[in-house]
Amino acid sequence: MRRRRNGGRPTIADVAKRAGVSSITVSRALRDPERVSPQLRQQIEEAVRALDYVPDQHARALASARTDVVGVIIPSLTNNVFADVLRGIYDGLAQTSHQVQLGNSRYSPIEEERLLATFLSQRPAALIVAGIDQTARSRELLENAGCPVVQIMELGEDPIDMMVGFSHRAAGHLVTSHLVEAGYRRIGFLGARMDPRTQRRLEGYRAALMEAGLYDPDRVTATPTPSSVTLGRDLLRDLLARMPDTDAVFCINDDLALGALFECQSAALAVPDTIGIAGFNDLEMMAAAWPALTSVRTPRYEIGSRAVQMARAAIAGRRPAERVVDVGVELQVRASTMRRGSAQAPLQKAPVRAI
Repeated sequence: MRRRRNGGRPTIADVAKRAGVSSITVSRALRDPERVSPQLRQQIEEAVRALDYVPDQHARALASARTDVVGVIIPSLTNNVFADVLRGIYDGLAQTSHQVQLGNSRYSPIEEERLLATFLSQRPAALIVAGIDQTARSRELLENAGCPVVQIMELGEDPIDMMVGFSHRAAGHLVTSHLVEAGYRRIGFLGARMDPRTQRRLEGYRAALMEAGLYDPDRVTATPTPSSVTLGRDLLRDLLARMPDTDAVFCINDDLALGALFECQSAALAVPDTIGIAGFNDLEMMAAAWPALTSVRTPRYEIGSRAVQMARAAIAGRRPAERVVDVGVELQVRASTMRRGSAQAPLQKAPVRAI
């Protein structure tokens, strides 16, 4: 028979008594299981199950001034890129007492402000936020959050607290330089939504072509419209209508690249000999396409996992010495940018740099 104090729900003291340990040990095991031995953890878990004990998050917040919630704000719940990041975050918290509270800013800085204010009112243990382009108000909220903050998916010179990601500008430069080295000379750019990360990829594209003496602003085709495969077809069709001699395109994501490939197939344009195509993120479809599509592989799962590691260390008072982690990117060179007669280019990796 379960013991309940004053007829209410079981308390942490009830769990401790049943497990034969102190309340402090129970609290430690529930908050950070790795800090107790496997044998004690098993005793406590059995007591928790036997009593149907559920931790009182409100009481815990009052006692510690923090809940066990890790707030995560990303700009999209449907984008596969962020799905991989979330998988890394959830896996990193799977064996802990922490729970994820997820917010979708929908690429809106104002919505991000609102979500931050809501999350902070609930006193989270840590916050993980996508990007580095917060508004002045959002930055103020984060700087005064009173908990660890990890900015992800990007690098910047002025981290609020901790940061893990890669340089979108360097990645854009990397893939564009590959197209130049592969022999393409009239290289276009296809962009959608044009959020700050996309803008930095465009900067890398522009810089690489200016270094090669090949930059032509008329070959940049961009729209604030959200990305899709169909949009990729439309953007390439528009670019070729204006600049029919274009011989390659750097697409800011894989949806656009796949759409560009479909347009080439519809227009009987040979890929890669007449036109080369490169994408960004290296989703599964890039290797499965025919011809297989070159793309920049971004370590999305690793970013989510590393963000959790950094946040947990900071929560435990072991703040990482390396506050900014550059995970780099890899260029996956495939048939879509390998013209006949050109040498097979090796896989390339952007420099990994810690600031």
